[in-house]
Formats: sequence, C-alpha cells, structure tokens
Amino acid sequence: MLEILPDVPASSLPIVGQAPSLSVSPKRRLPPWLKRPLPQAGMAFTSGVIEDLKLETVCESAKCPNRTECWSQRTATFMILGNVCTRPCGCCAVPKGKTEKLQADEPARVAEAAARLGLKYVVITSVTRDDLADGGADHFYRCVIAVRERTGADVEVLTPDFMGNNAAIDRVIESRPDVFNHNTETVPRLYHRVRRNAEYQRTLNLLDRVKQKAPDMPTKSGLMLGLGETMDEVLEVCADLRKVGCDMLTMGQYLQPTPAHLPVERFVPPEEFEQVGNLAKSMGFRMVASAPFVRSSYHAGEMVSVMDPVIDINADAE
Repeated sequence: MLEILPDVPASSLPIVGQAPSLSVSPKRRLPPWLKRPLPQAGMAFTSGVIEDLKLETVCESAKCPNRTECWSQRTATFMILGNVCTRPCGCCAVPKGKTEKLQADEPARVAEAAARLGLKYVVITSVTRDDLADGGADHFYRCVIAVRERTGADVEVLTPDFMGNNAAIDRVIESRPDVFNHNTETVPRLYHRVRRNAEYQRTLNLLDRVKQKAPDMPTKSGLMLGLGETMDEVLEVCADLRKVGCDMLTMGQYLQPTPAHLPVERFVPPEEFEQVGNLAKSMGFRMVASAPFVRSSYHAGEMVSVMDPVIDINADAE
C-alpha cells in the first residue's frame, strides 16, 4: 500500500544527512529493503492485454521495479508516441535513437486497454519527441479524450517538457486531465548529467503554466534520490515546486537500470525518505509519497483519493 505521510512540523524532525558527491562507483548490492513481490495471477492478464493491443508501457521500457506488483493488480502506465526517445538521459532505460511514426489508432488502443483492464484511473506518459513540432501534445490530447469517452475513467498525464512550447502545453490542458504531472527528476546541480537537454527552469515554467491556465487542475512532480544530491538541495527543489503551486510530490530511490546508466551513489534508507517526505509535506503539498519504491505513477489514483482538499482562505471572510 502507498504510505501516507502525516503533517509533521519541520522543527520536530531530525536533520537528514547529506549524500556523498557524484563519482564513478562499482555496482552496489541492493539493501534488504529493496525487494519486490513475486508475480501474481493478474500479471499474465495485464501482459496479454498489452501484447494483444500492441501498446508500450513505461513499466517495461523503463524497467520499473514495481511492474510485477502493478501488473498483478491489472494496472499499467501507458507510454505513447512510440518506444524511442530523443533525449539521452543518463538515468532512463527507454531506448534512444531514430523515432517512430505516430500511430493514428493508438488513442483508441489505449482506451480499449483501459476498458479491458477495468481501470478507473488511467496514467498516460510518453517518450520525449523533440522531433515533432508540438512534441506530441495533440496526440496526448486525443489519448485523454479517447480514454475518457471509452471508459469514463479519470486520467493523469505525465508529460515531457515540450521544449517549453506553451501552445503544446495548452493543448494538453485542453483535454482537461484530472492531474497534470511533469517530473523534476533531480536537483539543478545534476541536470547536466542526469537530464541532458532538459532545463530545471523549463520544468518549473511548465508546472506554473498549467496553474496559470487551469488553476483548479492538480499538478504533480517527482524526484529520484540517490544520484548524489544533498537533502538540502532536495528541500530547495520542493520549495521551488511549491512556489509554482505544485500540489503533489513523489520521491523514490533511483535504481540503475543497466550497467551503461548512471550508478547509484547512495541507497537512501526508508527512514530518511519518511523524514524528507514529512518536511516536504510541511511546505504545503496536498499529498506527498516518499519511500524507496515510490514512482511517479505508482498508486497514482490512491494519491489523488487522499489528497488534502483546497482550503479557501476567504471562506470565513463573508
């Protein structure tokens, strides 16, 4: 189950230690808290639906450690716009190279998969497509509309940054997703290594744009820990996210997907995830999920269901 963090004043929490600086390190043995459940009966059903409809999922392409759990529960995060990304991020296992032609029937196939799986909450993400004029924004729009018309489910989008193209961001907003998610991933100091061709301020600007255009639309972002950041840097990012009105935050442990990717600099213990999560919650996020296996779309519907309500500070003024 998703761990829900209580509101705890920052002053009552211990100071979280700093992580070591980035350096080349040998492959690390996983600590005992990084173990996942064995597949259950539902996993074969989910796999069959995905295969039959020829869909991509971030679960498989990004080698998500939660795949056995989520697929066993007949849920998955759909990845649209192909299976090849235009950005060479050092942390991501999604293939890079020559991109694929957009498939006009993909929105209908995503909607059909959501219907077969009986999903009430659907998460749609994508590879980054800097080769497309709109970054794939209109395709996102059509996928959201198709899923909603076919299933009536709530839909969360987890988008790339669209190179800061406001018209593209606005097109996704027009589909009225129930949550607009865009990951920050790491601290600004590490962007040049972890998120090549991305910009920290561009990420903040996107989340700010969503709030400007749709103030009532919940926004969400996520961070990976264990890449060499310090906890002070993490909290600075949390503060920046709150300044642009970000409502929900996920924080999880970075795991090296292959030997060719960035090494893990530190396995952050569960108690430190809880500490930094509590500090983030005290900043005013409506929901924070912070634990080693937390990912952007992990128990996403549950996050929304327990999200703190918006408080109208003017309610008592009348």
